[in-house]
Amino acid sequence: MAELRQAQLLRMGDALRTAAAGADWARLGEHVNALAPQLQALAARGPWSAAERQALQRLRTAHDAALEATAVASGALAARLEQLRNNKDGWAAYAMHSDTESGMSQG
Repeated sequence: MAELRQAQLLRMGDALRTAAAGADWARLGEHVNALAPQLQALAARGPWSAAERQALQRLRTAHDAALEATAVASGALAARLEQLRNNKDGWAAYAMHSDTESGMSQG
């Protein structure tokens, strides 16, 4: 039974790492939301063995790395949105100028 719990913990960590590495934020959210109930169910089976505690630590490390990946992606997105906000007036002027030119060429 210990090997089964250990394997489940390792799979959970692998799922977090894979989703974070692929920037699959929806999947990562699903995995993170499932962690607490899964861990509670596994913990209800009795004390953790040394190998299971190692697998739990690996899962924690994967979770921490996924958290860091989301923070980095969030920061990059915030910077991009700020850049778009800063250039909003330029985009609007370009769009108005393009509309004016296309209207003149059709007239």
